Amino acid sequence: MFQIRIHGRGGQGVVSASEMMSVAAFFNDRYSMSFPSFGSERTGAPVMAFVRIDDKEIELREPVLDPDLLIIQDPTLFHAVDVFSGLKKDGYVLINSSKNAEELGIEDAVKHLPKGHVVNVPASELAMKHLKRPTPNTVLMGAFTAMREDLFTMDGVEKAIMQIFPGKVGEMNVAAAKAAYEAAKAALAKAQ
Repeated sequence: MFQIRIHGRGGQGVVSASEMMSVAAFFNDRYSMSFPSFGSERTGAPVMAFVRIDDKEIELREPVLDPDLLIIQDPTLFHAVDVFSGLKKDGYVLINSSKNAEELGIEDAVKHLPKGHVVNVPASELAMKHLKRPTPNTVLMGAFTAMREDLFTMDGVEKAIMQIFPGKVGEMNVAAAKAAYEAAKAALAKAQ
């Protein structure tokens, strides 16, 4: 089972991201489950959501404590919440930022991870370009797909986005996700 924990702030589409990831996994013939965890339900408050993906039915219904992947939609959370708690030794980290780990002050938290397991993508900037708003959720889905194409494909991501956001809004989100996919592919090639 592959377990994902998404950290962000209210209003960034954390819950929508987890739902779309779950749907994308389903479109790639996998079982999946997503659910949120809220503190105070207000814009800007820290929010977490969880996704599990597996080849068999998922019965586990508790928060993801030992994630295979962390998605950080808001890097200001590094200094507010212990986002790295429980991250597996060979885990993955996807960060919404153009800054590297050292510039973000997290190099000690990620130095043990294998090469290519930490990817930074300026998702909010890509969202502004394609969506005209800084919502990084679908953008980061595209980047994650580049990191782990064995879990789901861009075709599955596109279908999931279009199911949640039909029409022009969905098309814009798909374009943003594809741009992030390419940015993550470039970052991964550079890390090798």
